[in-house]
Parts: sequence; C-alpha cells; structure tokens
Amino acid sequence: MHSLEFRGTGVFSAPERCDEVVLVTSQQAVALMGEQATEAQITQPVAAAPYGQASLREVAGSEGMPAGDQDALYEGRTVHSGCGYDLSSAASEPTESDVRAARVREALEGVDLAGIEKRYGYRFAKRTFDIAFSALMIVGFCWLFALIAVLIKIDDPKGPVFFKQKRVGKLDAKGNPKYFTMYKFRSMCVDAESKLPELRELNEKTGPVFKIADDPRVTRVGKWLRKLSLDELPQFVNALKGDISIVGPRPALPAEVATYNDYQKQRLLVKPGITCYWQTRRNRDSITFDEWVDLDLLYVKQCSVWADFKLVVQTVGVVLTAQGN
Repeated sequence: MHSLEFRGTGVFSAPERCDEVVLVTSQQAVALMGEQATEAQITQPVAAAPYGQASLREVAGSEGMPAGDQDALYEGRTVHSGCGYDLSSAASEPTESDVRAARVREALEGVDLAGIEKRYGYRFAKRTFDIAFSALMIVGFCWLFALIAVLIKIDDPKGPVFFKQKRVGKLDAKGNPKYFTMYKFRSMCVDAESKLPELRELNEKTGPVFKIADDPRVTRVGKWLRKLSLDELPQFVNALKGDISIVGPRPALPAEVATYNDYQKQRLLVKPGITCYWQTRRNRDSITFDEWVDLDLLYVKQCSVWADFKLVVQTVGVVLTAQGN
C-alpha cells in the first residue's frame, strides 16, 4: 500500500501514473486534471487536524479483476488509471509531531508579537553573550577551522573554502528587512546555485524552503560537515559582527521572504541566529514550513536569557549526536 500525505500550502506530489490529482479538505475539494499530472498546487491550507492534513492512499489495482469485483473495490473511492484511491480529510491518528505542533499553535494563539526593542536589559545581555561566545568559539576552535579548510580543498581543489550568500536580517524601524552576507563552510559543488532549478521538483519541504534528503550537489566532505553541523561554524563571525545572534530564527533567503505573509514576517522581528527551536528538534527534517514558522514565533514570544541558554545546551547535544542533515 502506497501512502502520501500533504500538509499546509505548497506542492502536493502524486504517483506518476495518476492522470488526476484530487485533495479533499474539510471545506472544499481541490483538483488538478491533466494528462499524466503529477502534482497539484494547493493555495489554501487543508483545514483538518491541528495543522490540516489530507491523505491520498493507493488501496489496490484492478488489473485482471472481474467487473463486479472492480465495482466493489472502487465503491466510495476515486479511480485513477486503474487504481482505486481512498481520499480522507485527515489522518486516522495524530502523530507525535502533530501534537507538538498543536501545542505550539495554542501557545501562540491571540499573542501580539512585538519583538524585543524595549527589553533593554535582555538586549544588552544577549549582545554581550554573542560577542563573548563567538570570540571564544573562533579562537578556541581555530585549529578546527583550519582542518576543515584543508579537507574542503583536498576534496575539491578548484572551489573556495567558504560559501557566501545574501540573507535577510531583522526588520528595521520602518518594517523593511536588512540584508547581510552569511558565511558557511562550502559543503556543495561550486555550481550548486545554478543546478537548483533542475532540482526544484524534488523538493521535500512545503512553503518557499528547499530541502531534499540526498542532495546530489553535496560534496563528500560536505556530507559530514552537514551531519555534524560544522558547516555553520563561520557564522560565529556573523554573530561577532552583529549580523545575527547565537540564538534566533534561522536567516532566510530574500526570495523566501518575498513570499511571506504578514504572519510569517513576524519571524523577522528579532535578529536571526545560528540556532533556535527548529535546530534542536530531533525530527527537524520532517517539520513543515508552517510548523517551522510557528516554532520561530514561539521563540520571539518566549526569548529570554534562560531560554537562550537552554537552546545553546540543546544545540551542543544535537552536534555531538550528529543529528544534522
């Protein structure tokens, strides 16, 4: 039995042999019909369950079946190219991730987020910690920076050691985003950006974020750097400069921010950071974009010296147990 699940907005992919894609929500049916259509662009979130979900399950094939058996098989189901599909508005049981996501959304309900501009004591403590911790990491692990640079050069002599990319920082007083150059150890091939368009259809994330489990652009050394989260080390330079903080929502790309709605833009009320709630989740690669945003907004609501300290400790655990991807 083949099972697929769609959450939130974005692109829903169906088995290649489907000639029609249909999602039934608790409010409406969304359909895309076309020859050998394999995906449907969903513009309205599915309204069932904590975050909304709809499942499309292949229940059986009818090849070689008598007509009467076929009718019985397809009763109450949608038929595509000789296969019967059972469409339901929600999964039978909420997953552990669904329960956590519902708690986050409940904690955010009715909250008017305003950032930390007037929390002068916290801002001073946070900036002091950013400077001290970043300097400690850069000086204390300079040998590791050098070792990683050598390994990257051995693996791919023609490419640079560092990867630089324009990212979006905190919103200014007028609500406009600030931009900065983010540094990382290069973990992909030199022409990774130019190869992105041809990989878009393989995206495993909802929303504007692009992530796939086995990205062919990742180098041999890059695979381990990502697994150990060591590719992020140069971002301590960004934190020392004040572009980002140690703890805060992960910095987004300008193209991603351009698609944000007003709710999602609230994650830009504080400086982006090296680590946050999303980074410390064991199942972070399966978290949807909507859940990711909710976790960031939960941090905006709850950020404090104690919350930052706990997140730093949790991040150390994530690194030591190689939970990166």
